[in-house]
Amino acid sequence: MSSPCSLLCRLATLLCVWALCQAQLDTKLPPGTPIIQLRLAGDKHKHYEGRVEVYYNGEWGTVCDDDFSIHAGNVVCRELGYVEAVSWSPSSKYGKGEGRIWLDNVHCSGLERTLAQCESNGFGVSDCKHSEDVGVVCSQRRIPGFKFISTLTNNVESLNVQVEDVRIRAISSQRKRVPMTEGYLEVKDGGKWRQICDLEWTEMNSRVICGMYGFPGEKRYNTKVYKLLAKRRKKNYWGFGVNCTGNEASLHGCKLGHKVELRGNATCEKGLPVVVNCVPGRAFAPSHAQGFSKAYRVEQPLVRLRGGANIGEGRVEVLKNGEWGTVCDDSWNLKAATVVCRELGFGSAKEALAGGKLGQGMGPVHMNEVKCSGFEKSLTECYFNRDALGCSHEEDAAVRCNVPAMDFQNRLRLSGGRNPFEGRVEVLAEKNGSLVWGTVCSDSWGTIEASVVCRQLGLGFANNAFQETWYWPGDMSADDVVMSGVRCSGTEMTLAQCLHHGKHLDCPRGGGRFAAGVSCSETAPDLVLNAQVVEHTTYLEDRPMYILQCANEEHCLSSSAATATSSSYRRLLRFSSQIHNNGLTDFRPRAAHHSWIWHECHRHYHSMEVFTHYDLLSLNGTKVAEGHKASFCLEDTQCEQGIEKRYECANFGQQGITVGCWDTYRHDIDCQWIDVTDVVPGDYIFQVRIASSPAGSSETSHPDS
Repeated sequence: MSSPCSLLCRLATLLCVWALCQAQLDTKLPPGTPIIQLRLAGDKHKHYEGRVEVYYNGEWGTVCDDDFSIHAGNVVCRELGYVEAVSWSPSSKYGKGEGRIWLDNVHCSGLERTLAQCESNGFGVSDCKHSEDVGVVCSQRRIPGFKFISTLTNNVESLNVQVEDVRIRAISSQRKRVPMTEGYLEVKDGGKWRQICDLEWTEMNSRVICGMYGFPGEKRYNTKVYKLLAKRRKKNYWGFGVNCTGNEASLHGCKLGHKVELRGNATCEKGLPVVVNCVPGRAFAPSHAQGFSKAYRVEQPLVRLRGGANIGEGRVEVLKNGEWGTVCDDSWNLKAATVVCRELGFGSAKEALAGGKLGQGMGPVHMNEVKCSGFEKSLTECYFNRDALGCSHEEDAAVRCNVPAMDFQNRLRLSGGRNPFEGRVEVLAEKNGSLVWGTVCSDSWGTIEASVVCRQLGLGFANNAFQETWYWPGDMSADDVVMSGVRCSGTEMTLAQCLHHGKHLDCPRGGGRFAAGVSCSETAPDLVLNAQVVEHTTYLEDRPMYILQCANEEHCLSSSAATATSSSYRRLLRFSSQIHNNGLTDFRPRAAHHSWIWHECHRHYHSMEVFTHYDLLSLNGTKVAEGHKASFCLEDTQCEQGIEKRYECANFGQQGITVGCWDTYRHDIDCQWIDVTDVVPGDYIFQVRIASSPAGSSETSHPDS
């Protein structure tokens, strides 16, 4: 999730895809310095990176990568209004440009005010091809007060002007509404908030504004209310219109419209200040209609996000022929990413991530070389190359979406920790008519509940859940328990959305030192079950009780086994489980070697008493049988090509699963089953849950168990 600073930096750059260097207007530039403009173009994943293009002599062209350096990158980025360059890329990383290659063998000291001042072969003198076009990645930080103003004109697009900030200002009757979806659009210029005249305003402009504020679409508003308000209020208009295609990820990508003649109260006489009204995604709607879920059946989604730490981010997965698969990052860009974000009820995309940055998926790669117009209702409507050969999961595409401001972070806090990522969980609750901070009862508190807290605070994944927090002295005035009985599914956006007791609290141990706590992490393992292996290896076996004594000691049989005779049989649903670590860090058992538990009958240690849960559910979701598997040998059974095994159980070695590797428990190992002796024949749902990775839960149906 973006920090407030980075979000402000993004909002503070209206219409800044390309620009003329402010220094070019400086009279101190040497006489005869060529007048140029720069822009970042090509297959961009962020607005502050791209192929360097130069406008000179009435034509756009590119820059060759020969002799290019980070010093030249700094000159380019400063000329575009950014503080500095982070890196530069040779060999047309952002795609091949077109037209002239204006500059070759560019040598900059880094102190030049414009790229035109750097030494080169001269404009248009080059022996390069467009396969050598250079690109840069600029810092997100803007040069304070940088203005994109010039008298230079060309036929490509209008010139851009920077403003300091953008906001949607709600009218008084809607200011407490969360999320804020409707209001005047205002830009801050010269330290003052100004409205935009709506005479040239279009639905496409509103679509872009709504997208950047986290909403998938726009709708009409009640003009009568705003006409009445306009008569009473003094207006202060901005001097420009706006012209968006509707495909821009945020307003900074739009062009300027016509210049507006500022005539005091007579400005925009035939129009009104622009108002936008956005449609929130279903998860963010202020209130759901009563009975909605009963009246309408939720359709099976065709696209989902996995492996992301925060709301609105993750690896993109697509459902095809009943099987989830990933999307290859070839040609992956902000347009396609925005289609995904809007489809899932978020706004436009902040980033289109490539290279498995949010973890690698499993199974097939369903889509490759995706090309979207940006207006598709679903990613599945975009053009793509059906031949995904050559794509590995190292190239899985991912997104980070704009999400609406929901005030989630102000209702929860971590207190007493050594750093901002850990501490006692304290929530804001109503007590005797006023809002007070208090603790959460730690009874039944676990990793899933902790993951909801970390997500709500934008701190990533849950690293651990604590049921005692005496070592984290929180705010003494917040010691009282204000929330108990918390049970989460893991999909909730806030702790308040989880099941809990309400006003009638029940917490025998109380708060204080026994309050719930968490530690969060920006990266985490993501344990994913290979469901196909389960389906291919499942079978029923009748096994005599006399050879199940060790399994019975480890509670791997159903309760009726306690009274069974040694000559009787148990019916077992057996299967192999192959668990992949598709996350960003290795998975390690929390318990150190010295605290592993020795089991004499099986003669091995358990590094985790419960590593996976096996459940058999009726078709209405009722549990009819269950099993579990301890981690007596958690290791890298096999790894993807190029990845070395790090964990091996032999000789009391370290246990764990490396990123890109998987651990396999074969079907013929004790406890690798569910005891279904007492289950009547029929159709059931077979569910496997990985205890330490809610995101890795998987289920598969199995008839006639």
